[in-house]
Amino acid sequence: MYERSSVSELAERLRRDLDRYSPGGKLPSSRALVERFRVSPVTVSRALAQLAAEGLVVTRPGAGAFRARPRATEPPAGDTSWQEVALSADGAAELVPRTVDASGVTVSLATPPPGVLEFSGGYLHPSLQPERAMAAALARAGRRPGAWGRPPLEGLPELREWFARGIGGAVTAAEVLIAAGGQSALATALRALAPPGAPVLVESPTYPGMLALARAAGLRPVPVPVDPDGVRPGLLADAFRASGARVFVCQPLFQNPTGAVLAPDRRAEVLRIAREAGAFVVEDDFVRRLVHADSGPLPRPLAADDPDGVVVHVGSLTKATSPSFRVSALAAHGPVLERLRAIQVVDSFFVPRPLQEAALELVGSPAWPRHLRALAAELKERRDAMTAGLARHLPELALPHVPSGGYHLWLRLPDGTDDAALTAAALRAGVAITPGRPYFSAEPPAAHLRLSFAAVAGTGEIAEGVRRLRAACEEVF
Repeated sequence: MYERSSVSELAERLRRDLDRYSPGGKLPSSRALVERFRVSPVTVSRALAQLAAEGLVVTRPGAGAFRARPRATEPPAGDTSWQEVALSADGAAELVPRTVDASGVTVSLATPPPGVLEFSGGYLHPSLQPERAMAAALARAGRRPGAWGRPPLEGLPELREWFARGIGGAVTAAEVLIAAGGQSALATALRALAPPGAPVLVESPTYPGMLALARAAGLRPVPVPVDPDGVRPGLLADAFRASGARVFVCQPLFQNPTGAVLAPDRRAEVLRIAREAGAFVVEDDFVRRLVHADSGPLPRPLAADDPDGVVVHVGSLTKATSPSFRVSALAAHGPVLERLRAIQVVDSFFVPRPLQEAALELVGSPAWPRHLRALAAELKERRDAMTAGLARHLPELALPHVPSGGYHLWLRLPDGTDDAALTAAALRAGVAITPGRPYFSAEPPAAHLRLSFAAVAGTGEIAEGVRRLRAACEEVF
């Protein structure tokens, strides 16, 4: 039987066969397609749905699938050039132009072409996702009383309580808001804490999606270097003094892209420096549930040790489940919570209740801890396979830190290497990688590369991907 990835393969075979039928002509029945291609009825249904979405096929319940008739002549394209003037007319009045460059984000969101191995992905491969547990949770959630009604604006109380317990310390459910994924929560936090034109301190390097959010909000990212122990407190204090910023965004646990964990002696220092600057710390705790099996006990979130309301905490279920399971939490203490709540309500009203109910069902089921244990073991195996392969075949790529959590490695390229040229060569060799340049808000100190080991099918693909990357490096170096 065809697996999920074969839906696109079947759709392509059907697409090539369409010329056999006249417009409006009927395609073979689903049963005939099942027998001909030796696939499941679900695969046939999904492939036909894909062709229907492309306008190539029309499906009629009870009658079958038909080749679509040619569309009527398209009207002449309009002239949209006026928008360039309209969108930039107020640019001179903006302290920081809000043009949006999403290229650093789309690298980890885009699906590579067929046959290309995905070392660029930012989410778990389907084989690592708890698909059966999520499906069962969603089915149970749909049967809950009131599951399709309007939820409380702040989120379901039980889900807020679950996130609060996960943060720890004195954080209560009343200080938690449910949001639609970490990216949405970060956007809300930045809008709440900094006016357009203001500086915002960011780790360097850092997550490109956060840089894009800041710039889209008209904020000016100011880099603060990190090392294997996380952000450097002395440079953080210098950056606050020099910029006058009132916000610092950081990832204290398994930082993206370096994998660094903020050292114990730096945690209190970072909070003290921010408090003295009258500033907030936005804690993006995005991969706490992607710990590796050989990791020791994890440090608590910064928010757990913050009685003064310095930290605005962002936590999410998405990375440990599925890119479509977009449930996250914003936690804050003090008056800022009301501003966060107001902005979120204006932007999105609330997170759909069935998704919140499904999240409760999932994290409350015996399948959840089993999934996290299995995921921890699998991530360690994949990390070890990639580090061993790189050491054997690409020793010229420096790996300064091997993380014990997260889903990627951060490598330094030899001096003088063009990371964009290497990315292009790797794609030609059949492996998608992520160049390091988008992770820096200013000039990078060196060329880097981020390689994900979670978005591929297994260690076999990791070994093959490293072999293809070797060929690309031989072309560029």
